[in-house]
Amino acid sequence: MKIAVFGNWYKRSTLDEVAHILDFMESRGVSVLLAQELRDEMNLRDKYAPFNSETEDEIDFALSVGGDGTFLYTASVIGQKNIPILGINCGRLGFLADVQTTEVDFICDQLVQNNYTIEQRSLLRVTATNDAHIEQPIALNEIAVMKQELSSMISIEAQVNGELLNNYKADGLVVSTPTGSTAYNLSVGGPLMAPQTRSIIVSPIATHALNVRPIVIPDDWQIDLSIKSRSHSYLLSVDGRSLTMREDTKLHIEKAPYTVKLVQIGDNSFLNSLRQKLNWGE
Repeated sequence: MKIAVFGNWYKRSTLDEVAHILDFMESRGVSVLLAQELRDEMNLRDKYAPFNSETEDEIDFALSVGGDGTFLYTASVIGQKNIPILGINCGRLGFLADVQTTEVDFICDQLVQNNYTIEQRSLLRVTATNDAHIEQPIALNEIAVMKQELSSMISIEAQVNGELLNNYKADGLVVSTPTGSTAYNLSVGGPLMAPQTRSIIVSPIATHALNVRPIVIPDDWQIDLSIKSRSHSYLLSVDGRSLTMREDTKLHIEKAPYTVKLVQIGDNSFLNSLRQKLNWGE
């Protein structure tokens, strides 16, 4: 077995956990490749080969050590390489990185013994007009458009399959996967959804009209957005990676043609995560 390890290289606690995982994997005879930032920060260039385009085909699994942000970064690097990802949580909530550090030895041992299941998670893809370049257009959680000015809202005309859905007057709009329903979508009042649900969630941010609510649509429907703002520009966020877009740049959002594979071990289910992370039932 050969794995690649990614981590939040600027946090001491994460580096300590990565060092522990490396020792554990070495004791089990597992080969490890390290993300370049970890190799440099931990001064392990002589001991571990880097994960890159030349070595990616050798990998059986990827470990993401950190929080959900690190997991999203790992997923963006893995892309459509069909490599399953196991998230180890050194952060706070951790809906994606849901393995706690106290469980690492047991979970990694289960991984080595092939005691796991693979769960497919859908992705969203955004493209833009005017030849606007979006370096990483794939989102596991959400694609959001937001205002740049503090004092005024933006106008977002949303069409679904070519038919007008709404002309939102709001601070922004979040288009989320079921996986991302516990992320930005949750903070703006959108619904929670099981990750296996084949849907897309459209949730306004601080809308001007009280009767405008989030809507859930099938994931094979396509969304087109036209944005107007006083500053003649707006922010596009793809899983937290933000860039400024011109007002005359329209967006097209659809389900990506591939999925991300998540490693599931033991009782780390979505419902168990809800109970633990959101304190349900207490």
